Parts: sequence; C-alpha cells; structure tokens
Amino acid sequence: MSYEKVTKARSRIIIGTKQTLKAMRNSEISEVVIADDADRQITQKVVSLAIELGIPCQHVDSMKKLGAACGIKVGATTAALRK
Repeated sequence: MSYEKVTKARSRIIIGTKQTLKAMRNSEISEVVIADDADRQITQKVVSLAIELGIPCQHVDSMKKLGAACGIKVGATTAALRK
C-alpha cells in the first residue's frame, strides 16, 4: 500500500499503533502500512502480529508523509486498511 492508496482509502484507514493492533486482533484489517523511520520497538509489535495473522505488511519511508496521506498533521507510525 503506497501513500496514494492510503489517501484514496481514508474513510477505511485506522491510524496509529494501538488502534492498528486492536483492529488486527479483531480481524478487521486487510493490509498494514509501517513507516520505516518510526521506532523499531513500537513497529515490531505490529510486524510480528501481522506475520502471525498472515496480514500483508507494506513499508513506506516517512512517518510525516504517512500522516499526511492519512489526513493528519502529525506523523503516523502505522496505518491499516479495513476489510
């Protein structure tokens, strides 16, 4: 999932690590996007759960750009696309 795909799917996007993890556990997610410049200690939880649940993970280079694509004024470590 690229920035463009996130922008187009704003109404179905979940933003942030806590919300993403919760939605993943509830089987609400079809795809996850992770910013490569985010803290690895935080994003590793999302990556591990995605692998465990078989959810595709895409990586983007910038938290700031991911946040902008999600329509927020701050950076985003993770975003997820609802099914």
